[in-house]
Amino acid sequence: MKYYIIAGEASGDLHGSNLMKALYKEDVNADIRFWGGDLMQKVGGTLVKHYRELAFMGFVEVLFNLKTILGNIKICKKDILEFQPDVIIFIDYPGFNMRIAKWAKELGIKTHYYISPQIWAWKENRITAIKRDVDKMYVILPFEKNFYEDKHHFPVEFVGHPLIDAIQNQASIDPTTFRAENQLSDKPIIALLPGSRKQEITKMLSVMLSVVNDFPEYQFVIAGAPSQEYDFYKSFISNENIKFISNKTYDLLKNATAALVTSGTATLETALFKVPEVVCYKGSWASYQIAKRIITLKYISLVNLIMDEEVVTELIQDQFDTKNIKKELEKILQPEYRKQLLEKYDLLEKKLGGIGASEKTAQLIVADLK
Repeated sequence: MKYYIIAGEASGDLHGSNLMKALYKEDVNADIRFWGGDLMQKVGGTLVKHYRELAFMGFVEVLFNLKTILGNIKICKKDILEFQPDVIIFIDYPGFNMRIAKWAKELGIKTHYYISPQIWAWKENRITAIKRDVDKMYVILPFEKNFYEDKHHFPVEFVGHPLIDAIQNQASIDPTTFRAENQLSDKPIIALLPGSRKQEITKMLSVMLSVVNDFPEYQFVIAGAPSQEYDFYKSFISNENIKFISNKTYDLLKNATAALVTSGTATLETALFKVPEVVCYKGSWASYQIAKRIITLKYISLVNLIMDEEVVTELIQDQFDTKNIKKELEKILQPEYRKQLLEKYDLLEKKLGGIGASEKTAQLIVADLK
């Protein structure tokens, strides 16, 4: 059968790659064409467009890049018509994917959505379009099933969180070897995860690095995004206590003592690696002003949302400054606080439903097509 997958961000590339592996197991004749990234490309199939050409964050930024976005939608529709897939599988990325879903549904192409748009956070009115345009929805957060079925009477499948699979499938690496290969010292590591897009890295990284001199007994290691070159990060590295590793975030988290993490999927990844973290976020002034008026959630990190309590500290917008980062970093480096935090992380993992999300989703998709 023919599968067309659309993932528009780094996290979608990760989950898309694991879903593709599972689809190839379920359907040995699978023909897959996709929008995604390097990880999906390594699995097989045909890459149409890389997510680095698609990712725009923030309300204002999207407006500035509207012509490019509309052009990509046109390219996508043309490519789908030429490929004639049995199903389109959308992975998150709702601004783009919901437009394609509406068009595809009108043409009678099956539409399956893996990793729901976060309509429980904002744009809840998208439920109307989802009910109309999505044939099957696979959700990965436990509270999403209740949200869809109890509140909106739309049946969904809770498949568990694919990050658990991704982390369990990660090959182990010897700490000594890891440090030697990446020219790191013996000092404990504080990992910096400033995001994957240039505009968010620029906003986040310089502030994260402003506390380096307050923690001379640690080395700060920047997790370089696969979509960005080292030359972009070079200007931020002004101290021998600042190191850089590209495209090895999971290896870095395995060896980290603590982390400063930009809000997003990385906050959950860090927790599942059992690394105490401080969650950070700062957007453009205009985007933030719009967001705080339409997003009514108590928390911005997935860790806190899933647990429905403040497990990890969130430093948002004006709170994200040198003074607060130093204070919160000192806190998570204290043994007693760390112990309590790691106990909460264990509960978080249990709530996420265990391993096998990719396999469950692939089985459901193939069974539906048959």
